[in-house]
Amino acid sequence: MTAVLAEEATAVPEATSATKPWLASYPAGVPASIDTGVYRSLVQLLEEAFRKHAQRDAAICMGQRMRFSEIDQLSLQLGAWLQAQGLKQGDRVAIMMPNVLQYGVAIAAILRAGFVVVNVNPLYTPRELEHQLKDSGARAIVVLENFAHTLEEVIAATDVKHVVLASMGDLLNWWKGPLINFAVRHLKKMVPEFRLPVGEGRTVVRFNEALRHGERLNLKKPELGPDDVAFLQYTGGTTGVSKGATLLHRNIVANILQVEAWFQPMLAKLPGFASGDMQFTNVCALPLYHIFALTACFMLGARMGHLNILVPNPRDIPGFIETLRGHKIHIFPAVNTLFNALANEPGFSRLDFSELVISNGGGMAVQQATAEKWLKVTGCPVVEGYGLSETSPAATINPLDLRVFNGSIGLPISSTEIAIRDDDGRDVPLGERGEICIRGPQVMAGYWKRPDETANVMTADGFFKSGDIGIMDATGYVRIVDRKKDMILVSGFNVYPTEIEQVVNLFPGVLECAAVGVPDAKSGEAVKLFVVKSDPALAEEDLATYCAQQMTAYKRPKFIEFRDELPKTNVGKILRRELRSSTS
Repeated sequence: MTAVLAEEATAVPEATSATKPWLASYPAGVPASIDTGVYRSLVQLLEEAFRKHAQRDAAICMGQRMRFSEIDQLSLQLGAWLQAQGLKQGDRVAIMMPNVLQYGVAIAAILRAGFVVVNVNPLYTPRELEHQLKDSGARAIVVLENFAHTLEEVIAATDVKHVVLASMGDLLNWWKGPLINFAVRHLKKMVPEFRLPVGEGRTVVRFNEALRHGERLNLKKPELGPDDVAFLQYTGGTTGVSKGATLLHRNIVANILQVEAWFQPMLAKLPGFASGDMQFTNVCALPLYHIFALTACFMLGARMGHLNILVPNPRDIPGFIETLRGHKIHIFPAVNTLFNALANEPGFSRLDFSELVISNGGGMAVQQATAEKWLKVTGCPVVEGYGLSETSPAATINPLDLRVFNGSIGLPISSTEIAIRDDDGRDVPLGERGEICIRGPQVMAGYWKRPDETANVMTADGFFKSGDIGIMDATGYVRIVDRKKDMILVSGFNVYPTEIEQVVNLFPGVLECAAVGVPDAKSGEAVKLFVVKSDPALAEEDLATYCAQQMTAYKRPKFIEFRDELPKTNVGKILRRELRSSTS
């Protein structure tokens, strides 16, 4: 299945300091552009990585290590089995699992067999799952048995004909696997009863059984090109129905090479990097079904031969910390809420951070208070970047040797252009607010089977309209102000929730907060602040006084509500829409 952009607009014109001020701010050694044509497909890149790093450990989960050579072999087996079920090149295959060893095998298998990966949040409700399976037209799914009861409710309404049923212990050793499965199924009772239908062309097979059958088969290598679809990466659906960002092989390849180019100069300073003797360890706590972890952990990890510590349940903070104990950590990608939760957990500070060199934040705005706490605990600054599912995801990243939190999302990465535009699509002067628009080889081909939605976000000159409001300064750094839809209009003045949250999070006793707009008879809208306390003694009056000192009158929260927790996505983003709906 091939999807081609209406016009090839990802080529970056010759750079000048006037048109691309960010290039003058690039760290030494980072190129202005990268060659996206060195690989015809993502599969070619992955297979090269599997061979190059064959004897290195690629992942560790629940104490079990897996080498790149094992991912290579097992993915060939699973891919061959999938082909034997009659699936055709371009068919969509869903993955519905947390961060377990099977995930990397499944991704590589689906891609190498010539199919399209559809990543699915394993905590989806039946309604959400049905929509994504029907919208993508998935013909098969690899699902952890813990979530099979949800699939059971909707499978009859979908095109899914083949189910590969995984269990937590599948790829663990001969004694640990059965033990883990017994504990998960019978002691912790984490596998609700299910009965998936079979017959009439529908099959259900256990993950390890599919591998055994595939061992006797040969994978037929498909002809894959840069414009073939690799992933349907569904957006969170915060602006309506969830949409599938169509990511081509060249989109993902480009972003891997772009991020690698940004990381190389920083990593090259470390002993052992140049010789290839040093292996870096990533903390993979963000879910692999999310584009941030998919690219930053699995894809980049394969490319550079990193070891990924897979964390199936990062919400279990004590268990998470125990998982990291004894490891030398080098790279730690996370969202603000995860950085914040860990930095405020007493046992976390006792881990070994002596080799931690990159803490890359994304997915949501990193708060200054969180960044300062993280630096104090780990000695490694949080370096913020920015991207979306539609951009594979990275579009901007701060220099990795940044030592002080600057509130910026960084500079456009290699081969990437950022334009700040007004509502009429005109570029605004440097320093003025406008919509962040992105052009580069990592930008999606469009939304799956939604040409109207695609037309709404893609400009005639090839820029993707992000829906985020930002400012670019004279040195090319971009600062995100907020989502358009989250902007609060108070008596004709624009109020940006992120600005309020940044200020409030610095106040002692505040663990986390969120600001939303609520209807107000006098001003049209007013600011309401939701706060989770870290100090039980925190009083509303003290916080209100502080806000009056820090913000002009129309920005100050008119209402303050304390809560035990804030609603979040599984990635850790605070759901402002749920807070807004709770006040209506």
